[in-house]
Amino acid sequence: MRRQQAKIAPDFAAFEAFYRRHVDAVTRFLARRVDDPHTVADLVAEVFMAVLDSAHTYRPKLGSEVAWLYGVARNTLSAERRRAFRESQLTARASGRRQLNEDDIARLEERIDAARHSRQALQAMAGLPDGERAMLELVVIDQLSVTEAAAVLGIQPGAAKVRLHRARRALKALPFSMEGISG
Repeated sequence: MRRQQAKIAPDFAAFEAFYRRHVDAVTRFLARRVDDPHTVADLVAEVFMAVLDSAHTYRPKLGSEVAWLYGVARNTLSAERRRAFRESQLTARASGRRQLNEDDIARLEERIDAARHSRQALQAMAGLPDGERAMLELVVIDQLSVTEAAAVLGIQPGAAKVRLHRARRALKALPFSMEGISG
């Protein structure tokens, strides 16, 4: 029986025979626990997909094929219930938020458009070496002095000035305004 079980994964005919032998038992097992026919059908399919991946784990000495399949079905059902619970939590959280009206959407679109250059700058900054990017962020975004930024990074103020200069020079070549960065 172990050999037969191990063969089902690569052998379509063996898998089909295994499926036909056990599909009714797995369907009954899940139908006793789930009241939606579509969910039962999906879970049965998931169980047999899992069988393809885990056929090598079956141990005849520990129980019958049906008992092993029930274990697979139980794990599949548990995973589905966890997924459904997470989905319901997300839905509940999202449904608690107010819907956006046209004015809200218009304001958000304006903000998104106004932030276009900032997004481009941040994207360009992501391409800088870590030290230069960190220096630029501390000085331009966090509004620290070069000396303060050097202290945060644990480097000398002279090295900080060099990093800042390199970062600004790299970003000057970009096709959009870098107000505040190039200063």
